Order: sequence, then structure tokens, then C-alpha cells
Amino acid sequence: MQVELLIIDPQIDFCDPQRGKLYVKGAEQDIHRLAQMIDRVGTKLDDIHVTLDSHHYIDIAHPIFWKDSTGAHPDPFTLISVDDVENGRWTTTQPGMYRRGLDYVKALAADGRYALCIWPYHCLIGTEGHAVMPELQDALVGWEKRFAMVDYVTKGSNIFTEHYSAIQAEVPDPMDPSTQMNTALIQTLLQADVIAVAGEAGSHCLANTVRDIANGFGSDDAVKKLVLLTDATSPVTGFEAYQDDFIKEMTARGMQLATTQDFLR
Repeated sequence: MQVELLIIDPQIDFCDPQRGKLYVKGAEQDIHRLAQMIDRVGTKLDDIHVTLDSHHYIDIAHPIFWKDSTGAHPDPFTLISVDDVENGRWTTTQPGMYRRGLDYVKALAADGRYALCIWPYHCLIGTEGHAVMPELQDALVGWEKRFAMVDYVTKGSNIFTEHYSAIQAEVPDPMDPSTQMNTALIQTLLQADVIAVAGEAGSHCLANTVRDIANGFGSDDAVKKLVLLTDATSPVTGFEAYQDDFIKEMTARGMQLATTQDFLR
């Protein structure tokens, strides 16, 4: 039996209550339980994939990208709609980026994706917050001592699109392959018999990754391979309903649920 583990964005900025720039409540306990599980079942895991949110300071979902009529940047967790941009509530800090910004929020609305949310500056490439939580990193290195290699998948470095999902950006850029469908990861996962999924956040990056994997599989029979580790993911505060909706949607399609204690017992 081929067993894969997919860990979404287990980074300091999401998971450390003291140092995290976008701390997800409860994430440090998710990581602790996940690390213990890897230590317990490591020899049964054929592959581990770890996604890493990887941003520049300038990003369409960071405050610096937008301003109001006074020149003030939006606060974190501000939602920006098509109407906000068309009516001048928010415009791009650089006038030359206005058309691209407007087209972006229009594309989000047309595709039924999440509205543009302005996030705190987080997971900046090269910073402490970009790194994997130390406890989990130790468990991953322990697994690699079997002479295996963790597959690290970066996402989010294109400044013109959000990249919640590890499979594709919210609005793929036709000029940037890194934002387009990660067919290699889809095909790798499709060969597995069981795919355990954990990480942060269950309301955003994990949710959209799993949705895109399921859609990429093209068959709800394949969706049954997915096992969400419910005690190893948490939602962003204020977005709990997003996680609830995701779990209802995907379990209806066949996704399984388990805990880190129960998995592979």
C-alpha cells in the first residue's frame, strides 16, 4: 500500500503563538500531534510532501499593494471587492498596476474564489517566519534518515496572485508556470492508495489545496484516498465557517476523516 503525507504550510509564521506573523490559533498543538504521528508511523510513509508559503514583501494580498484616497494602506483582514476598486475605495499604490489589480478581483469573483483578503506580512522568503516549525522539522529529518527525501513545494512568490492552494494560484498567470496547475504533484498523489492531509490553515490553504487535488483527480472514487487529520489542522480566526464548509463539501465527495492517534493503527 502506497501511503503519502501532505503537510500544508507548517511554518513559524502560522504556527508559533509568539513569533508567528499570521498565527493560527491552535496550530502549535496541531504540529505537535503531527510530529508525534510521524515518529510513530514513519516507516509506513512512502512519501512526505510539505508546502511552503513563500512571499515577497510586495504582494497583491499585503497592505503595501493598495491604498485609499488619503494614501493609507488597508489593515490586515480587509476584504477588497470589485466594487471597492471600481468605486475608488481602494486603488493600487502604483497607478500602473491598477488595471491588473482590477482584473484580478474581477477574476476572483467570476471564478467563485475567495474575495481578496489583505493579510499581515507573512512567510517572507528568507525570514524566520518562512521556516518549518522546529519540532516538525526534527520529525521530518528523522524520517529522512531512512534515506528518503521530503518533497518541499513552494508557492506564493508571484506578487500578482494569491496562492492558497499548492496545486495552483487563485488566478493562474499564463506567463508564470509556478502559478499554474501542478500536474506533477497531482500525478504523484494519484498513484497513492492513501493520502493523509494536515497543516494550516483548514479554512484557506489546506482547504483549497484539497479541493484542487480532488478536482485534478477527476474522479470522486480517487477522492476517497484523501484522509484529513482533523486534529492537525485549524482555521484562521474569524474564518471558522470556511473550514466547516470545506469539510462538509469534501466528505460528501468521499474524503475520509481520522486523527493523528488513529491513522494507520
